Amino acid sequence: MPRVLLADDEAPARAKLRRYLAEAPDFEVVGEADGGRSALEQVAALKPDVLFLDVQMPDIDGFGVVEALPPDALPRIVFVTAHDAYALRAFEVHAFDYLLKPVSPQRFAELLARLRAGLVPPQAGDVEARLAALLEALPQPQRYAAHLLLEDAGHARFVEVERVDRIEADRNYLVVHAGGRAYRLRGTLERMAARLDPARFLRVNRSTLVRIAAVREVTPWPDGEYRLLLDDGSRVTWTRRYVDAAPPSLLLRP
Repeated sequence: MPRVLLADDEAPARAKLRRYLAEAPDFEVVGEADGGRSALEQVAALKPDVLFLDVQMPDIDGFGVVEALPPDALPRIVFVTAHDAYALRAFEVHAFDYLLKPVSPQRFAELLARLRAGLVPPQAGDVEARLAALLEALPQPQRYAAHLLLEDAGHARFVEVERVDRIEADRNYLVVHAGGRAYRLRGTLERMAARLDPARFLRVNRSTLVRIAAVREVTPWPDGEYRLLLDDGSRVTWTRRYVDAAPPSLLLRP
């Protein structure tokens, strides 16, 4: 049975979620938190499968809670907020869903169906049907991102992908180098690469994506590798494994 933790500084909001979940006997509410710090403590103690999380809380906000949680112990995150301005940022931290208050019974039922599909192990023989249902329920993203939502000194801003020189992986985070600045966000290089146009961005090694138009020079290196000089003056190595996946002619441009 999936274990659920509710984190919201407003008691009526938690009570409403409890009423909805009371009609779903296959979900168990194991605790409530009235702030971000309490949410972190209860996630560590109770190990819930699902965390319903408000964004604006007095001590640590919802995004601060997600960033503080260990990636290997991260429950399914469902943001519940009265503000739609945080939806893109929720996508950046890979939230399972994003509910706008007031949450309707129909919308909540749709969420529970998705959670059941994602949390209950499928029986042999119905894997394809479950996957098809899950994919239908998921929102369809734009094929390739034109902008990235990045944080700078506590403020979020949209940055055009054409300003990005390179993106580097740093453990559970990414460092996006754009316009002479470095922006840090939570995520993986694989997920970021899937959002970017492969005709414009190239994976050159295990931890680096570069924008092809930002490559100024390509220098052959021993063992079939290449050294790339970017417009921002940085140098990165294009390793043989990724050279084989994308031939050097890809970098030729007028």
